[in-house]
Amino acid sequence: MKKTYKVLGMTCSGCQAMVQRKLNEMEGIDASVNLEKGTADIESTRHYSLQELRDWIAPLGHYDIVELHDTYSILRPDLQDSPSGQYICPMYCEGHDRIYHEKKRCPVCNMHLVPVESLDSASLQTPVHHTKMANPSNAGKYYCPMMCEGDKVYNTFGSCPVCGMNLEKIPSLTVQTTYTCPMHPEVVQQEPGTCPICGMDLVAIQAEEDNTAYRALKKKFWISVALTVPVFLLAMGDMLPGKPVSTYISPSVNGYIQLALTLPVVFYTCWMFFSRAWVSFRTWNLNMFSLIGLGAGAGFLYSLAALFFPHAFPEEFADHHGAVGLYFESVCVILTLVLLGQLMEAKAHARTNIAIKELIKLSPAEAILIQDGDETKVAVSAVGVGDVLRVRPGDKVPIDGTVIEGTSSVDESMITGEPIPQEKNIGDAVIGGTINGNRAFLMQATRIGTDTLLAQIIQLVSEASRSQAPIQRVTDRIARIFVPVVMAVAAATFIIWYYSGIDNSLAFAFTNLLAVLIVACPCALGLATPMSVMVAIGKGAKSGILIKNAEALETLRKVSTLIVDKTGTLTVGRPTVAHVSTTDSHRFKEDDILQIAASINRHSSHPLAQAMVDCAQRGGLQFLDVTNFEDIAGKGVAANIFHMRVLLGTKRLLEENNITIPDASQDDIRKIAEDGPSISLLAIDGVYSGIISIVDEIKETSLEAIQRLQKRGIDVLMFTGDNENTAKAVAKKTGIRHWKANMLPADKLNEIKKLQQQGHIVAMAGDGINDAPALTQADVGIAMGTGTDIAIHSAEVTLVKGDLKAVNKSITLSHGMMTNVKQNLVFAFLYNVIGIPVAAGILYPGLGILMSPMIAAAAMSLSSVSVIVNSLRLNRARLD
Repeated sequence: MKKTYKVLGMTCSGCQAMVQRKLNEMEGIDASVNLEKGTADIESTRHYSLQELRDWIAPLGHYDIVELHDTYSILRPDLQDSPSGQYICPMYCEGHDRIYHEKKRCPVCNMHLVPVESLDSASLQTPVHHTKMANPSNAGKYYCPMMCEGDKVYNTFGSCPVCGMNLEKIPSLTVQTTYTCPMHPEVVQQEPGTCPICGMDLVAIQAEEDNTAYRALKKKFWISVALTVPVFLLAMGDMLPGKPVSTYISPSVNGYIQLALTLPVVFYTCWMFFSRAWVSFRTWNLNMFSLIGLGAGAGFLYSLAALFFPHAFPEEFADHHGAVGLYFESVCVILTLVLLGQLMEAKAHARTNIAIKELIKLSPAEAILIQDGDETKVAVSAVGVGDVLRVRPGDKVPIDGTVIEGTSSVDESMITGEPIPQEKNIGDAVIGGTINGNRAFLMQATRIGTDTLLAQIIQLVSEASRSQAPIQRVTDRIARIFVPVVMAVAAATFIIWYYSGIDNSLAFAFTNLLAVLIVACPCALGLATPMSVMVAIGKGAKSGILIKNAEALETLRKVSTLIVDKTGTLTVGRPTVAHVSTTDSHRFKEDDILQIAASINRHSSHPLAQAMVDCAQRGGLQFLDVTNFEDIAGKGVAANIFHMRVLLGTKRLLEENNITIPDASQDDIRKIAEDGPSISLLAIDGVYSGIISIVDEIKETSLEAIQRLQKRGIDVLMFTGDNENTAKAVAKKTGIRHWKANMLPADKLNEIKKLQQQGHIVAMAGDGINDAPALTQADVGIAMGTGTDIAIHSAEVTLVKGDLKAVNKSITLSHGMMTNVKQNLVFAFLYNVIGIPVAAGILYPGLGILMSPMIAAAAMSLSSVSVIVNSLRLNRARLD
């Protein structure tokens, strides 16, 4: 039997994991707890009462389980019914403002609606994450990408107090626009108008948001590098012939210089890692920072003691000069490498925010408002529902609305991805941010502000960028086991040496304890992943694959489903002439049909016209003289060529001019239309004479790329905003078995969410603005380098040449990198497996050997060199 319950008291992913683990400990129960919905799906082999479930999780603390419909009757038994007659979904599925006037179930999550009067109690419950994160008042604040504390936000940048991750900034979904005079920049105002000095129209300026968090990390990183390099040279310089360092700097002075250079690295640029390590130990949420803090902290403290109190150490730890070795260089190198990883992560998040900013810029700042016959330029934010606006040729449509006067063609590729403009007539809907063609029209605003389609796309990208928790690094998973083991070994070492009965046992015990912690210091472990990642990213760049972050490269090897856009991804992305035929081959050849059509279209600004002109030029055809040119809105064009009257356009244009299309030709037209092209019909002197079809050609490499991916066992699906016929034709030619047409940006995103909920690891390949939400939501977003900047910023991987064959190379590279990382970890742990027992003193009773700092340093260096050499092997890997 299976039943869903409401879980009260959960505030973070840790709560969710704890409740789920506890429920699954019950005999015969398979439980899945959802943090966002605050629910538990429980499938059991026998019946458990609600009270039994509540008693079982009671030891966890403040959690409780109730029936879904009982949630608010428990909180507010006095409000079973609403005195005001207003009800709301307790999960805010449709926002805080969606009110119902009858008690029923939510159409989204199926929960019982509750009285609005219970909102004071409802606010105590776990909210849906996206509700608060989408709140405009939170723009500019910071949140934990792991959602450790639910929707909690912070006013300043820092680290999550639970997991230690860098807090991420919530981007603003609007751009502050001001207006200034190009001749007098001192004139600045909030509304459009004219300059009071020279009378020129003011121009809109959108404020650029500075990424302070990334800049702060970048500054700290370069400071760390500037300090770490001299520390490393001072510590290791004597390994060079002639010992150049000790020749000019005495060992005692050398140590103090290293300390002076190390202090800013430990206490300024990288202090956050020690703070995170402390949090990880306090909450026992062990991760890479636990390892870093433990090892680097022990190395720093050991080096301080060795520098100021060298005589406190046993003689076995001194070199032949009587000095105890220092580890300042290891501390600096480890911390600086970790800081580099944090910087790369921050840059990846910053690029997502760039995509949002670029989307915001698509929305025009101004509109031309028609009131009482007068035209006034106003800010788009001042437009209200029902206002009448004029859209001039070449302008962006200011806001979502409906055409009420005039006709035009509108480039809607930002929404549909299709390069062919859509003809707009009276009554047709237009979308804010799309680009008007060569004719003006009047429109009436129907949706404003956050209700517009472009605003919803921006919101989708913003939410999707926050919904994906970063992939846990391999070293994080290892740390959960490795750190407790090291601590146990260190404690056992201290106890055994302290009670060994030898002289100066306390000094031996303390020194060997620190030696164990130092040997466990993850120098090679810290290099294992970043070295492989850096080499792999470099290898990818040489092959035309730009990878933004390590998580995407790691996830690529797990991809089970690839979603591909059609236009610009599978196809070239621009209209070209695919077919020309004639009905009267004795009078007109195919070249004649193309020559006549191209000659007329030289006078047209329609994108399909340009495709015919380009085709004629490539064929070396000369253009004919055209007179009496006429652009017939939404239907085609007409003109005279010599003595001939020529019509070129839609079937409707010919019918309105009483031109009959023969039955045989109509069959040809239907057959050509099956492939979904745009068709132009040509009539000369009132007689149907030929047809020209225009398509977006499939890239030569698309079929081979799809076949290779399918051989890997990856299911390839095509999502396109184009029509059914075109989608079906492209799918057939490329061997794609599953496809969906007429999809808006939100449709693509929702389909990807469904696949992810079914357990698929989804990659999305696209090139358009309309693909941005899906690229961000996918586990790995792959942008065509030939596409839009917004798509490139939204994705983690960019294929420079826009060739899908590079997706296969990317997956091969991912497998190679992860294999290399695992090999590096073997080298790193081989050093620890051998070094930790020796540092603990296991060889001392029989052989009198203790691990001196010099031996430890040499072993650490050898381990690191092994990792570096192995990582460089990736450069020789074949990606085909």
